[in-house]
Amino acid sequence: MTSSPASPESPGAAASAASAESPDGPSPSVDSLILHATDNGVSWITLNRPAALNALTWDQRERIVERLADASADPDVRAVVITATGKGFCAGADLRGAPSASEERVAGDVARMIRRGAQRFIGAVLDCEKPVIAAVNGTAAGIGAHLAFACDLVLAAESARFIEVFVRRGLVPDGGGAYLLPRLIGPQRAKELMFFGDAVPAAEAERLGLVNRVVPDGELEKTAREWAERLAAGPTRTLALTKQLVNASLDTDRAAAFAAEATAQEINMTTADAQEGVASFVARRKPAYRGR
Repeated sequence: MTSSPASPESPGAAASAASAESPDGPSPSVDSLILHATDNGVSWITLNRPAALNALTWDQRERIVERLADASADPDVRAVVITATGKGFCAGADLRGAPSASEERVAGDVARMIRRGAQRFIGAVLDCEKPVIAAVNGTAAGIGAHLAFACDLVLAAESARFIEVFVRRGLVPDGGGAYLLPRLIGPQRAKELMFFGDAVPAAEAERLGLVNRVVPDGELEKTAREWAERLAAGPTRTLALTKQLVNASLDTDRAAAFAAEATAQEINMTTADAQEGVASFVARRKPAYRGR
């Protein structure tokens, strides 16, 4: 819900920076602000609004939701990378294009906006049927941090940092932050980050368990490509079912988790990749997975 700044230290700067991008002409198209390419089975989604540290408008978030849904449905896409241009990964949300605060509100407007916006956005990452890697190249603040934490794997450049900026604006975290962080680092650590809103450097984020690996800035794209292509060469449906099991595990009791596991095994054993995995083991050769 927060209108994040271009610098997390200066409220309102995101909108100013965005306006400065094209003062005399139309705003850039959403396709120029959310770049997309597919290479070697990997869908690359790149936030491209560096002047505003990639603060996301409503339309940009919707386009990312669409790209993630497309990745789920496309058999030729077997992994996803979300990254950004410039010095920031994502400074948070720029709510231009969302329902105007100046309009008369009725009860439930804010809750509806959050459900349709920030929560739907983060849910699209969690529900994507392909593994999603965040390649965090710079500051990730507010919902930008939650975008990274919702991904299945998180790579961070050494210069990256993560900020639960909401408390600085007197706001409650949105975009599933109070759901994601306790599951990653426990409730007390999550409260510390959310109560104080301090910037967490990449190395500290790795120590806490928010990040899988920190790499030199110049090696971020190379490492993300290596990880993504390794995932893209794997058994895609197996990875999808594994992701589903892990994501659901902390919300269910043991009986439900074990039942879900048995069902996933039943489904997975009908796939060509599972049969190839067993056959290659018996034949003592490297498996050749096709994502089916």
